[in-house]
Amino acid sequence: MIKLLIVDDHELVRTGLKHILSSDPKIMVVGEAGDGEEAMIKNRELQPDVILLDVSMPGLSGFEITNRIRQSTPDTKIIILTVHAESPFPSKLLDAGASGYLTKGCEATELLAAIHSVAVGKRYIGGDIAQQLALSLLPGTSQSPFESLTAREMEVALMLMQGMGAPEIAEIMRLSPKTVATYKYRVYDKLKVHKEVELMKMALRYGIIEIENH
Repeated sequence: MIKLLIVDDHELVRTGLKHILSSDPKIMVVGEAGDGEEAMIKNRELQPDVILLDVSMPGLSGFEITNRIRQSTPDTKIIILTVHAESPFPSKLLDAGASGYLTKGCEATELLAAIHSVAVGKRYIGGDIAQQLALSLLPGTSQSPFESLTAREMEVALMLMQGMGAPEIAEIMRLSPKTVATYKYRVYDKLKVHKEVELMKMALRYGIIEIENH
């Protein structure tokens, strides 16, 4: 039996996933979490074999959660399930230790196949993601400037885009404000921006964030 934890900040998504997963008698959803801090608690308590993890959530993002889980429970496998197919998300999260990467547009059969694959120690990358990763390696292919960021720098950049200041980011990431300031400087330097509004514009341009319509 594969014990699975669902981590997504949208209740409707979690409900839909539980319905899909209930069709497989070899998968048992042992819990769910709506944010990163809750995910860390549930991971310690429930010790799942596999975690389905969204990337963009308030507070701790998928990058930081992946990093912490890989350190605390290295045997736990993580499958990123997100709307983000664009570079640099797949490569950065796989480098950070995720075992699988799927978009939320994948078929239910592919999701189930991914869970079974990573549970036995394999990696699983969705077909659309694999194609994007392969194309990004071709000579002359234009890359997102965000590819130049490390996973840690990407995490800081995402939090800056949420309007967080260095002290708040430092508390979430368990770093000193000085270290966060250094990461912020590196992000700005690598992306050739000078203020957060320029960072936001670049992130929108390359699909790192999207404007939500209400």
